[in-house]
Amino acid sequence: MDILITGAAGFIGRNLALRLTEAGHKVLGATRDTDDADLAAMAKQAQAVVHLAGANRPDTDAEFDAINDHYTARLCALLRMRPGAVPVIAASTIQVDRDTPYGRTKRAAEDHIRALAEETGAPVNICRLVNVFGKWCRPDYNSVVATFCHNIARDIPITINKADAELRLVHVDDAIDGWMSWLAAPGDGAQITTITPEYRITLQGLADQLHAYRAIRKTHTLGETGTGLGRALYATYLSYLPVSDFAYPVTSHGDGRGVFAEMLRTEHSGQFSFFTAGPGITRGGHYHHTKTEKFLVLKGRARFRFQNMDTEETHSIETSAEQSLIVDTVPGWSHDITNIGGEELICMLWANELFDRERPDTVARALHV
Repeated sequence: MDILITGAAGFIGRNLALRLTEAGHKVLGATRDTDDADLAAMAKQAQAVVHLAGANRPDTDAEFDAINDHYTARLCALLRMRPGAVPVIAASTIQVDRDTPYGRTKRAAEDHIRALAEETGAPVNICRLVNVFGKWCRPDYNSVVATFCHNIARDIPITINKADAELRLVHVDDAIDGWMSWLAAPGDGAQITTITPEYRITLQGLADQLHAYRAIRKTHTLGETGTGLGRALYATYLSYLPVSDFAYPVTSHGDGRGVFAEMLRTEHSGQFSFFTAGPGITRGGHYHHTKTEKFLVLKGRARFRFQNMDTEETHSIETSAEQSLIVDTVPGWSHDITNIGGEELICMLWANELFDRERPDTVARALHV
């Protein structure tokens, strides 16, 4: 479809435009620099509209009226002039019931959108948003998440006036997912919608979490980043890194056998490391009671040997980088790894738990095979 986005230069608009383009749609982007004639041409061409243009922190109250109220009225007038009903998504706010310039003018914008639906039969989605966060949001403007991410990523101090103040947040990707689903099946009439999931966190909790992300480069320990708020917030934090911080070193430990380096520690899912070994070098020669590990040869050839500490049963496995074979170490079996190739061996290692010097669960035992 040809889809008109008003407010296309804004944070949400830029994210939405990229996603729509990925899906094969053509984006017609209207910004504050778009004149009325061009807006009219876009409104005539569009097969759907996502109305994001709005003012929430303007220099004067008159801008609330001009952008939230009058601009929406003009957009609806242009859509009435064209044949057929065009689906419209309008970004609104949970603050529409507040007696503030922002609340009053966003309520007026909703009224214009409802009238359009009633007069033309167009399906409209009035989406009442809480605080939206994600990549490309402007810091020091209207998003505390963006400001905190930007500052903490650069070691700039942040200000917290009310630590226990609770934020209601939705991630920009979740908002766009919801809107794209709605555009595929818009339904009938005027609908009031919200975005799910919605997350809640205090200002202090937000700051603490972002500081923990900053500390990963020293601790190499990562918390929950795979689901929910942790996933969305960590991705957002990383998007504010300056390009000079796109990479960081890890500490490696070397001796005559090769080097060992710990890449990443997780709070609940173990740690990732790698090691090297020269031709003929053997590493390991120990067993674990509970700890488990997985090895993957990335370069060279290796022989893994095992010996059961109870029965003395032995076993060996030979593998190479070409095989992409994961080798498990099994509790109660002593094991070692030998480089049986003519080049350096590089092996990736995952352990199911963090190394604890007080309780290492690593007992030296040379194999007798």
